[in-house]
Amino acid sequence: MLTQIIKEIKLTNSESAGGYMAIKIVTDSSITIDPELLKELDITVVPLSITIDGVTYMGGDLSLDDFMAKMKAAKNLPKTSQPSVGLFSETYEKLTATGDEVISIHLTSGLSGTVEAARQGALISGREVTVLDSDFTDQALAFQVVEVAQMAQSGAGKEEILKRINEIRQKTELFIGISNLENLVKGGRISKTQGLIGNLLNVRVVMEFKNRSLENPIRGRGTKTFIKWLEEKVSAIRQSGQKIKEIGISHAEGLEMAERAKEMLQEFVEKPISIMQTGSIIATHTGAGAWAIMIRYE
Repeated sequence: MLTQIIKEIKLTNSESAGGYMAIKIVTDSSITIDPELLKELDITVVPLSITIDGVTYMGGDLSLDDFMAKMKAAKNLPKTSQPSVGLFSETYEKLTATGDEVISIHLTSGLSGTVEAARQGALISGREVTVLDSDFTDQALAFQVVEVAQMAQSGAGKEEILKRINEIRQKTELFIGISNLENLVKGGRISKTQGLIGNLLNVRVVMEFKNRSLENPIRGRGTKTFIKWLEEKVSAIRQSGQKIKEIGISHAEGLEMAERAKEMLQEFVEKPISIMQTGSIIATHTGAGAWAIMIRYE
């Protein structure tokens, strides 16, 4: 009801002479988010594409289960592609047809050229579009997108929204656990020798996504590596006294570890921690058995 009232107020203002200009929020399909929330907050998602043995699918076409089955049966590692410049331009032109402006927030340039494609699309459209690199992806991207979409619906101005995005970005952490290094090798993230040795020794790796790259790898044999890292992270949070606003956990056939992480981290937030399947774009790089923990501090 409140959302509808806000929309009605904004519509009235936008119809007045020289009146209110609404802000539309755009993101991409690397985001992990409840589809119903996208509808409720009027968020536009521009899809990346993924090609499996010559067949191209748009982001969201395949469930994670279907994608994982196809990836395991594929001859080659699926290839992800950023949205075209033309698609971004068309999206911006459509959204600004009534005079609105756009804030477009995307997965980090450390993983994709999506941000640059969006910027080029904005230039071609000639519309009022602000394109931002979230520095993250998955639910960490959703942290930014959801809050600013709520702000936009409440009538917040662009400068206020941009300031909040920067605050959220600076207070977010993203950690990822990898069970099989094969996809990282094929994707060029680590060397072939490192991957071969890792898989032969049953190596598990935990890394932090920071400065638009995977950093500070922690390696060990077996799942106990993940558990040890998680116990140390929980202890560090307790000792720091930092207050956490929200936590998101995603996985690609790594539900057991995701549930273990939720059990250990739930004490730090009142809101139930969401465990979600990541999308095909991220799973292409992580492979099966991967999980991610995303933390946003107050």
